[in-house]
Amino acid sequence: MARSHVAEPIGPDLRDPATFERAYREHRPRALAAALGVLHDARAAEDVVQEVFAQLWRRPRTFDARRGSLRSYVTMLARSRAVDRWRGQAARAAAAERLADVAGREATHERSAADAAIERERSAQVVSILAGLPSRQREAVLLAFGHELTAPEIARAVGVPVGTAKSRVRLGLEKLRETAELVA
Repeated sequence: MARSHVAEPIGPDLRDPATFERAYREHRPRALAAALGVLHDARAAEDVVQEVFAQLWRRPRTFDARRGSLRSYVTMLARSRAVDRWRGQAARAAAAERLADVAGREATHERSAADAAIERERSAQVVSILAGLPSRQREAVLLAFGHELTAPEIARAVGVPVGTAKSRVRLGLEKLRETAELVA
């Protein structure tokens, strides 16, 4: 008897809403624990879990039961996403500090308590201004200043041409400067 060449499902059919809901109920607690273990922030960990299951809903075939259990896959995705988010937070903090330097912050010197408070306020303003940038420009600026990537490295990281990466950094910096001038 000849075998059919129709691809067999590789794991539970996550396109089926009932199967997906069951998988969500079963694996959500483990995914949340994995994300929380990295982020130590319940709201951020919950966001990560939502992203993981949204990805699984949109692209259920990314899970391959031949490579491991759905539980392991969801846990790995949650931990990986949480690490990415944690790195992004660290990069934003580093970028805010560098951007404040670029914007003309004074060289390090003996600071009074008032100087330290003013510096913290400026850093908070830079982070707030960064949050207001369009996501692609914010990402490019953070990669340039937070991770110290060059335009070609940014282009490879986000999958765009080098000119597009340069434009996003330039436009993002222009908007940062404009907003900073309005705030000042």
